[in-house]
Amino acid sequence: LIGRLMFELPEEMGLIAVAVRQTQGKGRGGNVWLSPMGCALSTLHLSIPLHSNLGQRIPFIQHLVSLAVVEAVRSIPGYEDIELRVKWPNDIYYSDLMKIGGVLVNSTLIETTFHILIGFGFNVNNSNPTICINDLIAKFNREEGTELKPLSADCLIARTVTVLERLIEIFQEKGPNGVLPQYYKYWVHSGKQVRLRSEEGPVAWIVGIDDYGYLQVHQEGKGVESVHPDGNSFDMLRNLIVPK
Repeated sequence: LIGRLMFELPEEMGLIAVAVRQTQGKGRGGNVWLSPMGCALSTLHLSIPLHSNLGQRIPFIQHLVSLAVVEAVRSIPGYEDIELRVKWPNDIYYSDLMKIGGVLVNSTLIETTFHILIGFGFNVNNSNPTICINDLIAKFNREEGTELKPLSADCLIARTVTVLERLIEIFQEKGPNGVLPQYYKYWVHSGKQVRLRSEEGPVAWIVGIDDYGYLQVHQEGKGVESVHPDGNSFDMLRNLIVPK
């Protein structure tokens, strides 16, 4: 629906579709994304000028959206310590233990404008088959003696879009350095050791992400290299970066 509409609208007009349930959700690499009721599910259309800071670094958009989802919860007073985090390149995690959501970005360049379709979904209210944001809030209440209220999918979609708008403004003004400190505050990889290519492969350390949003790893004696998400997969459970 949005794919058909987005070229018919004025460039400055945003567009979002919100679903209560998805039957044909898609992830990266052709993966299927299961989306029952109780998830926050939407596709957002944005226009980004090619010659802007973000237009020159389009892969960064997925990082900004992942950060916006986490900030949508953790920027609410009282909810700052809910253990919601980002995993490079496009996942939302409970601590470094369990995936709770994901982001998929498609871009089309028409003349000097990127038309971006951002699909994001995250589990707000389903305890099965893994865990959801409201479970994390209930767990926090039990452990800390607080009485934080559960959150709704609609509220979190609205907050995510609002936070994303602010993050894009900051990025357009200041570039990657305007948002990276906040991204690193919430990401799961700081100082993590990984093996490249196989479980017996060379050891490397995750350093950060570069100016174009690619993962940087430091291998002893070889300096820092960038790893592209389209050519590599990061298996966090086994601490492996492997070519696809």
